Amino acid sequence: MINAWVKIRSVVLMLTCCWICGSFPANGVAGEIRGARDEREVGTRAMGDPPNIIVVLTDDQGYGDVSAHGNPTLKTPNLDRLEKESRTFTNFFVSPTCSPTRSALMTGRHEFLNGVTHTILERERLTLDAVTVADVLRGAGYTTGIFGKWHLGDEEMYRPDRRGFDETFIHGAGGIGQSYPGSCGDAPGNRYFNPTILHNGTFEKTEGYCTDIFFRKAIEWMGRNRSRKPFFCWIATNAPHAPYDARPEDAALYNGLGLDENLRNFYGMIHNIDQNVGALLEQLEQWEIANDTLLVFMNDNGSAIGGKQFNAGMRGEKGTPWLGGTRASSFWRWPSKIAPGPCDALTAHVDFFPTMVTLANATLEDRAKSQTQGRDLGSLLRDPNAIWEDRTLVTHLGRWPKGTSPAGFQYAQCAIRNTRYTLVSVQGKAKPQWELFDVLDDPGQTKDIAASHPDVVRELGQAYDQWWSSVQEKLVNEDAIGPAENPFKTMYRKQFGDQQP
Repeated sequence: MINAWVKIRSVVLMLTCCWICGSFPANGVAGEIRGARDEREVGTRAMGDPPNIIVVLTDDQGYGDVSAHGNPTLKTPNLDRLEKESRTFTNFFVSPTCSPTRSALMTGRHEFLNGVTHTILERERLTLDAVTVADVLRGAGYTTGIFGKWHLGDEEMYRPDRRGFDETFIHGAGGIGQSYPGSCGDAPGNRYFNPTILHNGTFEKTEGYCTDIFFRKAIEWMGRNRSRKPFFCWIATNAPHAPYDARPEDAALYNGLGLDENLRNFYGMIHNIDQNVGALLEQLEQWEIANDTLLVFMNDNGSAIGGKQFNAGMRGEKGTPWLGGTRASSFWRWPSKIAPGPCDALTAHVDFFPTMVTLANATLEDRAKSQTQGRDLGSLLRDPNAIWEDRTLVTHLGRWPKGTSPAGFQYAQCAIRNTRYTLVSVQGKAKPQWELFDVLDDPGQTKDIAASHPDVVRELGQAYDQWWSSVQEKLVNEDAIGPAENPFKTMYRKQFGDQQP
């Protein structure tokens, strides 16, 4: 019995390491994994004709910043409705910050393999050798549009119109009005109200609140394209990212509740998102295309400030490797094909890309196949209790100081997890300071059990080290030198001259 258990553990460890590194042996276990993936792909394709696809991705809204997840203060009736009508992945994980999550969603692989190790300093740029989900869907006959936040490179060759999107309506940098040295910056003087937005390469001065504008423009675009061919619509709000600037009537809903000004505005910004999601649901019904449309709602990392009020029992917020920094909402609504209900399988942002590929009946070229690490979620969309092999997921905050060696921060703000255990090193740098948590028994990560489970620490630690070695050659942005001026500023000046915004 002991020998059998050792053999099983050895196979699990091999599968773990192979998944992290993105490579498998030529035969044996590889055939079992390939067969499992093939079954899932067949299951997804069996869902029928390719749907319209809408993705709503919010910025800095954590898992706990939805009333359906138990928040006692924030009210999100439309997101609650969406949650009830969706397959909800309750154990879905993303990266600790903005650009990393977006790059993983776009490509189906860990952000470090995309060269994305930060949100600024040219280290937010999605490597030019990556194939995006928009590339693949456009190749499969979709028309593609992005509205809001891109944050994977502001220079011309990195912008979404070069990465598979037909229609682009975006702000620069990681947020409206942000500006950093080098390539990452928005149009000068931008604010959340009446922002200047880059629309298909030309700036437009808009009127209204940014979230309202992004949803309105997206709905107008979908309205023009809904009868032609399937569309892929990416709506990425910069709200509720700082600065916390809500419409006054939205923030006022949270007056008198003992909340500070920032949190009132944060909740007001989420209320506005919720209202726009409700309007989107209503529009799909009016167009009579709800049954032909997959609507996915997600957030990009843990809560920025909401966790201090409510964090669904989790430890940590945005910018940390704790569950509170990486667990995300993930609602998938397709009324005619997906029965609503929760699924607790260990899932992640890297699974989005392969799921979209199979839903679209797309064919991947070799380059796209080789980059894909995630799994098709199709079997879980059809049956939340479908067989789903255990796996490991790696988190690393990145953000080591520019010009320093990543090796000195190998174990800083990082984690590796499987379904049961999460191994975390927060204070480590060149050497780990591992803590181990049984997240099934202790989801709040309050009790370090590393001392009593040295075998788990060793196995997960070894798998983490193999992963770290596998990504080093892909860190292509570390020594990048950005332009003297943000590209959005340069373009703005060419279009408007010295006119002030």
